[in-house]
Amino acid sequence: METQIIRMDEQHIDREQLAKAGEIIKAGGLVAFPTETVYGLGGDALNPESSKKIYAAKGRPSDNPLIIHIAKFQDLNLIVKEIPDLARKLAEAFWPGPLTMIFKKSDMVPYETTGGLETVAVRMPVHPVAMAFIEAAGGYVAAPSANRSGRPSPTLAKYVEEDMQGRIEMIIDGGGVKIGLESTIVDMTVEKPMILRPGFITKEMLEKVLQSVSEDQTMMSTDSGQVPKAPGMKYRHYAPKGDLTIVDGNEEQVIEYINREVSFLQEKGHKVGIIGTEATIARYCGDVCKSAGNRKDDNTIAKELYRILREFDDEDVTVIFSESFNTVGIGQAIMNRLLKAAGHKIIHL
Repeated sequence: METQIIRMDEQHIDREQLAKAGEIIKAGGLVAFPTETVYGLGGDALNPESSKKIYAAKGRPSDNPLIIHIAKFQDLNLIVKEIPDLARKLAEAFWPGPLTMIFKKSDMVPYETTGGLETVAVRMPVHPVAMAFIEAAGGYVAAPSANRSGRPSPTLAKYVEEDMQGRIEMIIDGGGVKIGLESTIVDMTVEKPMILRPGFITKEMLEKVLQSVSEDQTMMSTDSGQVPKAPGMKYRHYAPKGDLTIVDGNEEQVIEYINREVSFLQEKGHKVGIIGTEATIARYCGDVCKSAGNRKDDNTIAKELYRILREFDDEDVTVIFSESFNTVGIGQAIMNRLLKAAGHKIIHL
């Protein structure tokens, strides 16, 4: 299969090309598309064969649920049994945007899309290209991140092409994404709404709308054996090819420890990459040192993280060390992804 690549941006949406992309979805094919978070790998959410194709293209376990993307709030009625009042409040506050909510699914949604669960994850992206594409595709697009399973999620179309060329019919190149981490996921089927995956919409932001929100206890710890109710809960994710270790401690301790390990590993023939910040990166002696941004603005770190991990792959880095980051606000999402990428390998100094 030859994967077609079309290009457009938020200011220049090509409706004719999106109509072609929509026809691919309606015919049971797959199209990768940009969102504000990461690139998604889209298929017809109501077609079980399309969901099977998504799992196959990604090499993804079929018990890992897919997220259904919609473009209109009223379209939610067809795919869920009920819309709790608290969910309506969250939608009013954060949709369209980087928030996914979990509902009890309707009979219209095949189990192939939900990973065999009675619940369904739904979000409404804010990216104009994504919104137009979803409408052209019939309104219900199942889409995990558009990467091979386990690899860092793509924030640029070139990484989608790297993973998906020949596996899917089309890639919509919409340029770089704005956020860089997947959406926040909140379970609305429990008495007290629960965050299952942290993201740009933080606990503090949610509590301004709902007053009280709980958090899944495995978000920042080693995966449990539980059935995953949302993407990213059970399996190792976001991982570069190189062996990643997070180092936590005060700035001087971290720099000293990493540089000492780098010297040892270089003697053994490893190419070592380091993730630091604007304030520290010049002090490292790795082969490839990359700043994730400014600690005073965690949004910069969130946006750069997956790009950096992908670039390490491009540069054949075999061992990676990363500084630890704040776990407040979006920093919690950054650490969640880093811990997943490192297989929860973290050194506390």
